[in-house]
Amino acid sequence: MSNTVETINPATEETLNQYTLLSEKEALNAVDNAHSQFQKWRKTSFAERAKLFHALADLIEARSNDLANLMTSEMGKVGAQGKQEVALCAQICRYTADHAEDVLADENRVYEEGTAIITYQPIGVILGIQPWNFPLYQVIRYSASTIMAGNVAVLKHAANVFGMAQAVQQLYEDAGFPKNVYQSLLVDGETASKLISHDAIRGVSFTGSDEVGKSVAEKAGSQAKKSVMELGSNDAFIVLADADIDTAVEACVQGRIINNGETCVAAKRFIIVDEVFDQFRDAFVTACKALKMGDPSAEDTDIGPMARKDLRDELHQQVQESVKKGAVCSLGGEMPDQKGWYYPVTVLENVSAGMPAYDDELFGPVAALIRAKDTQDAMNIANSSRYGLGGGIFTADRDEAIRLARDEFDTGMVNINGYALAQPNLPFGGVKDSGYGREHGGFGLREFVNVKTLMIAN
Repeated sequence: MSNTVETINPATEETLNQYTLLSEKEALNAVDNAHSQFQKWRKTSFAERAKLFHALADLIEARSNDLANLMTSEMGKVGAQGKQEVALCAQICRYTADHAEDVLADENRVYEEGTAIITYQPIGVILGIQPWNFPLYQVIRYSASTIMAGNVAVLKHAANVFGMAQAVQQLYEDAGFPKNVYQSLLVDGETASKLISHDAIRGVSFTGSDEVGKSVAEKAGSQAKKSVMELGSNDAFIVLADADIDTAVEACVQGRIINNGETCVAAKRFIIVDEVFDQFRDAFVTACKALKMGDPSAEDTDIGPMARKDLRDELHQQVQESVKKGAVCSLGGEMPDQKGWYYPVTVLENVSAGMPAYDDELFGPVAALIRAKDTQDAMNIANSSRYGLGGGIFTADRDEAIRLARDEFDTGMVNINGYALAQPNLPFGGVKDSGYGREHGGFGLREFVNVKTLMIAN
């Protein structure tokens, strides 16, 4: 097997750069270096760490254009969305810096024989295995809370965004973090899997497909190591009879095509009650037809190429298989004859169980329209998925929407009458095959700490 990998621009199919993979010995040595640094880093104060994270936020903002351009060239992200991702990462750094000390503060309690202190202590080196679709955000999301809690981080990034992997390590070091507090390791999946067994690795944070994630979780669990799994999803957005159709269509189109449709928490299945199905469908298809697919660096582009050729080919196969099983393609569905790994915005109707568009995650700009008899039928269809990351409800009845979202929607997050991505102050994560654990909102700070009880007898 070759020890080099190339990054390729998905819009032009031109090679961007070539990288040499670390050997297993070099990767293991990097973990040793991280563990050595942890012995010092864990003793730093929250104030010292917070100062560095504010410096990191400043640096991320200062390099916004370069970072956004790197995303565009490595994985085809539309330029404006790249800048939004960069801004979110700076916000995450600041939020984490400002709230960690309170979230991880010692707690005093009493028990029958005396008093107790509950303290949250860092545990060591945390391995991150992160994907390409939000190449800066995914790394900052896991590493900021991990490092702010007093741990250190080593990252295995996706091979098609190794340029970003190097850029993130440079950001940490240029912001003033001691060497080896954060390291991007240019390794393949096999080497990353072996790192889980290293004695110094105390936890694993994985974002990616549920198939790979379960394998990573199994390996970590076999060694009693904590893991956080943020896996795929097939998020359902429900449109009820009293919904404002214009609002629903605008949010659902945005939720389906953001990041070229390549996000775990994208809107993917659209479950519309029968009496407004035709109205929603017509407006949705019309809105999709107006979108411009093209050069992701152009200001008027709505949707760029998919990140890799194999991903596009797999998506097209899922569409064809769904049509073969009875789905109706109302828009798109044909491979464009042009340079770059583009796939058109595609709308499938008559989608039902047994089709990839119903059962599986379509990681690209393909919308599955599903007809429901009424509200309860729509909710049953939504919850029939093996996934449970996010979802959405559109209705004029705010109280009923909150009741359905809180009591019935079997997901980690629910949008009501809108579409929103991750927020620094709100927990992010899912249930069922979408994984476990939470990040953001202070919750990620407590994922990789030792909740230690000190019992002091009277």
